[in-house]
Amino acid sequence: MAAQHCSFVLLADFDIDRGAQLTYQFPQPLGTDEALLANLMLPDGAERQPEDWTIFFLNQTPFNTIAPALAPDIQHPDQTHGKFEDEPELLYVLNLVRTKRDKAVRRGAVVKAMAICTRHSFIEIFKPVLLMALDDYFTNPSQDCLARLFDAINSIDISRAPILTRYEKLILRTSERKDLFIEKFEELLKPNPPPEPPAKPSSSFKPGHATSDSAGSLNSFDEGIVLRKGKERKGPTSSLTSLQQQSQYSPSEGSFSLDGSAVWVGDESGLDQIPPGAQAPHPPGSNGSASIYGRKSTDASSSSSQQQLRREESGAVPSAVPNPAALKDTHFFPTMMYYNDHMIPIRLPLSTFPEEVGDYSLIQLIQTFSSPNTVISGPLHPHLHTSGSGTHPIILLFNALVTGKRIIFLGHHRPAGQVSSYVLSACALGSGCGTVFRGFIKRAFPYANLINREEWQSIPGYIAGVTNPIFEYVGDWDLLCDISSSRMVLSKDILISHPPTAVATSAAGLGRTATLKTEASLGSEEDMLRSNIPQADKRGEYKSDNDNLFMEDITSAISFHFGEAHVRARFAEYAWRFVRLAARYEEDILGINTTIGYPNSSYTDRSSEGPHLGSGICFADEAAGVRELSSNANRIEAFRRTETYQFYQADFAASRGTNPIQGFDVSHQLWRLRHAKRMSDGEIEMIMRSLSSSVQDYDQVTELLSLLPPHHNGLLPLSFGLFHQQEIIRDLTVDVFNELRAYSVGVYFLQALNHFQRYAYVRQAHARESRLNNKDPNQLSIPMPNYISRTPSNRSESSLTGG
Repeated sequence: MAAQHCSFVLLADFDIDRGAQLTYQFPQPLGTDEALLANLMLPDGAERQPEDWTIFFLNQTPFNTIAPALAPDIQHPDQTHGKFEDEPELLYVLNLVRTKRDKAVRRGAVVKAMAICTRHSFIEIFKPVLLMALDDYFTNPSQDCLARLFDAINSIDISRAPILTRYEKLILRTSERKDLFIEKFEELLKPNPPPEPPAKPSSSFKPGHATSDSAGSLNSFDEGIVLRKGKERKGPTSSLTSLQQQSQYSPSEGSFSLDGSAVWVGDESGLDQIPPGAQAPHPPGSNGSASIYGRKSTDASSSSSQQQLRREESGAVPSAVPNPAALKDTHFFPTMMYYNDHMIPIRLPLSTFPEEVGDYSLIQLIQTFSSPNTVISGPLHPHLHTSGSGTHPIILLFNALVTGKRIIFLGHHRPAGQVSSYVLSACALGSGCGTVFRGFIKRAFPYANLINREEWQSIPGYIAGVTNPIFEYVGDWDLLCDISSSRMVLSKDILISHPPTAVATSAAGLGRTATLKTEASLGSEEDMLRSNIPQADKRGEYKSDNDNLFMEDITSAISFHFGEAHVRARFAEYAWRFVRLAARYEEDILGINTTIGYPNSSYTDRSSEGPHLGSGICFADEAAGVRELSSNANRIEAFRRTETYQFYQADFAASRGTNPIQGFDVSHQLWRLRHAKRMSDGEIEMIMRSLSSSVQDYDQVTELLSLLPPHHNGLLPLSFGLFHQQEIIRDLTVDVFNELRAYSVGVYFLQALNHFQRYAYVRQAHARESRLNNKDPNQLSIPMPNYISRTPSNRSESSLTGG
């Protein structure tokens, strides 16, 4: 059955006598309460807004589950969406409501709403065509408008859109480069005749389209959009293979010019001197040679430039994008939609996760509840106030999300679309922007009203957006966030509804006895500075300032105009660290084997089985670990009793068997390289040897690079190995970098190193090659790997959304 982008189109009108009415359901009735749908499409106060957008979901609960009359009972198991085999697939509904003043009608206005139901979470791409379709309906109110919209959306061609793995998405969303993974767009960049616009539907509609109104529209329910999950992925080096397969030797020292710019010579693959993130495209025909990346070589006199130019002229590799304007940013897939003889450009985002819906804004959420006017009222609760009365409002909201509290966003006299945006932002906040946890969208109601209040309030841990202030007084909630006044209110009964969790007695004892295993030793001077951090309060509970320091860093970044992508990356890391902290808590405090993280251990070379690497979360010192575990004990205990915890537990178990890099905790090793004050030579060598032996194909390269984002200086912690006093560690580091250099994404990361680090790498790689060519076994420390361009395996994308 053909996949669909749009499953249904709905049209609702407001009648002054009968209220909100669902006029059309196309191509067939949904089989759910029409009054419910009409009231969701025409929110309270819609007549006061010239235009408003709302979002709601279907198939969340029994009261909003669709049941098309002629549709088969199709189930869509998909672990990444937080669903199991007995649950229907979630439908995202994007709704546009418009009020037009007309003195000729009663009450002087006409209010209509049109909505589309889709399985895409990036529903924002449909806003332009929905605007045009509603205008069309106001001009000619008939079901023809719904049919044209339905056909136009389903005619969108995404067959050539690249499918990115989880780790490719993580790399893409943290990078500002607009040419990252450009090789995956090889199909798009091929010359292709423009598609024919879809034929206009006749007045009698196309076969299979019903001509009746809401009560009589019938057709079979399509299976819906599937982003080619079963289709074989195309290798990311396909368009570069002919170039990179000739790059099987190390870079030469002669590639350095006197102006300090390091470039690759010979047939090396693309480390020319464009600063990371910069764009310097040279279209075909411009002065100088153009590489497959669209960048000119910085040293036209070098052998690299001349050989590259000759290869391009001979047609060995494509010299540039056939239509550079067609692909301006590889974060999006460009395509077209035809509606009423109009060509509407569509930019399909490629790095989103299922828990991210619409064009939400974490910056807006943070600015609203981080202003000086923000007031938190209500009782203190151990699950929420991890820093006592000084807990930052955003941290309090995060705690409420991960501990399953009932949350309402109230926007009195605010557009329903604005309230919906805050709900979606909160879901992204709690889930780590979809990269760590899941299950928040399943219990989110971006717009909710009184019609079905009892039903959605029966959902445990719901997250709802409302515009009616009556919910503040009669609602059954734990935390109310008023976006109009930037205040947060905790229910006076929250301690009764959610009594404080019984924390293991060893948590308090840990703070007094300080028996936590430390991961690194600090000098006495730094220990003295850390001793000034506040200690336990009168009740023996530790308060940590880590959360507030984190929020100070975030608000400072926003004030310095860091973008939404940076803020999202930081909160994803915050959520990921929280779950690793919970794993450490389970082992050190509860004394159980954790099932949500790697077991806690330190590097040792004294084991009877030989040396082994450490794993689990690390702390700067023993005192810092004690404070952080003690201050988080209550929210961790509450988190362990939520459905979110169960989802992550299943995801982590799945990831242990599907992650490309197996056998050790990569994150732990990178933290040690970044932050450890003292490391033995044996540990460093074992880390680099493990990376060298485990990063041998494209999937393993992308997993490693996803843990080295640009805002944490990329490859910097690995580059330290280039300057180690032991030759074997330097050689192992060169091996890792050579493996990264075999792929274009690794080239981008190597470009981000400074000139001194790159010179060290090139010089040592050249020395390694010289020793190999001399075939002196006494000078070869380790066997040389085979540096060839590797085609990535067709590994299916991991269903894990946890970090």
